[in-house]
Amino acid sequence: MYDIFKKEGAIKLMTFQELQIIEPILKALQTKEYEEPTPIQTESIPLLLQGKDILGSAQTGTGKTAAFAIPILQNLYLEKQKEKSSRVIKALVLAPTRELALQIHDNFKEYGKNLDLRTTVIYGGVNQSKQIRILNQGIDILIATPGRLLDLIQQKKLTLAKVSILVLDEADRMLDMGFVKDVKKIVAMVPKERQTMLFSATMPKAIMSLASEILNQPERIQVSPEEATIDKIIQSIYFVDRKKKTDLLIHLLQNKEMKSVLVFSRTKHGANRIVKSLIQAGIRSEAIHGNKSQGARQEALFQFKAKNLRVLVATDIAARGIDIDELSHVINFDLPDVPETYIHRMGRTGRAGLGGFAISFCSEEETKLLQDIQRHIKMYIPVVKDHYFLPTTSNTSYQPKEQNTPKKTKSSSNYSYGYSKSSFTQKKKKTDKTQPKNYSKYDARNQNKKSSN
Repeated sequence: MYDIFKKEGAIKLMTFQELQIIEPILKALQTKEYEEPTPIQTESIPLLLQGKDILGSAQTGTGKTAAFAIPILQNLYLEKQKEKSSRVIKALVLAPTRELALQIHDNFKEYGKNLDLRTTVIYGGVNQSKQIRILNQGIDILIATPGRLLDLIQQKKLTLAKVSILVLDEADRMLDMGFVKDVKKIVAMVPKERQTMLFSATMPKAIMSLASEILNQPERIQVSPEEATIDKIIQSIYFVDRKKKTDLLIHLLQNKEMKSVLVFSRTKHGANRIVKSLIQAGIRSEAIHGNKSQGARQEALFQFKAKNLRVLVATDIAARGIDIDELSHVINFDLPDVPETYIHRMGRTGRAGLGGFAISFCSEEETKLLQDIQRHIKMYIPVVKDHYFLPTTSNTSYQPKEQNTPKKTKSSSNYSYGYSKSSFTQKKKKTDKTQPKNYSKYDARNQNKKSSN
């Protein structure tokens, strides 16, 4: 929890009461044990209550959803107190994935449980009849994925003619998923006289261009929890041959201290292959990605949150919307192509003031990605030098430049900082000596099959 807010050189303790939040919402926040607002909430809520547009940069775990949900609920509630009108869609929140849309919907319901406002969520991959039935009953706030929203609009099942508040959440992911045309179509259907909010973890040129098109004199809010996230989370990097990554993962997962593990794969097929190998090794796991049905994804998430499932393998897009406070480990099976995504992945652990572990595998082909990540976070990720799957090939091309030397992290006897010419050099003879006499890939898998996961 962020309990200190710095602004213009001053340090000020904030409360939700000071942000002029109305009593019904305050009671709901107390039920959720929210004490002090996070920095993005402290900065955003007063501006949004005034009806201003916002362009916000925020990583996961910053309290972003509450930052826009609370003022939307409050403004619509106060408006309804003045005007007793029929229920029409006044606020629209666009989200890139079903999981994130459902999470946002749950938050709106929790924060607004003491208000006479109706909220619903629509997304693809399920039968639309139930969604249409709820829409026909009248709603005030709609959370939607772009595809299903356009489908229902084309069928004339809903209209956006009365929308006065528009939110684009995780805008960078919507662009990554190819939704930019759909988003622009939807924005064109919303009245120009509106309040608009755009939130994005990263701000590439395409996002800035979109923001300039849809926002009206926006307030720019930048909240970077990177330092806080990095301080709370223990990071490590394993150099490993690409073909041995699965064996290394199986070996690490023998540690029962890894109570809840989210493994990131770059591709859907890669996620499936990882799960297949883990199951063969006796480690129960599930994958979530775009090719999975909505029911399968929701069931996997439910089992994972309920701690009935220890290992969940996900792609970045599917992982948006996973909100788990007590996630012990994040493992980057594949390093991300975009450095900011590393922070986003790492932020899945270390939530709610807790610590966590972020473990990354780096093959010879990924050293440039690692260099980009370390430059972005301004530190070296500690290297685990002594493990069973050290690479046997040599790579001397990756050498951090002295003039760009990042700061060092806390020292540990098992870690080293920076890289030498031997980072990717390990003779097989030496590797064999470091292995336990009885250890082999197949022995480990047999042992795992005997143990319960």
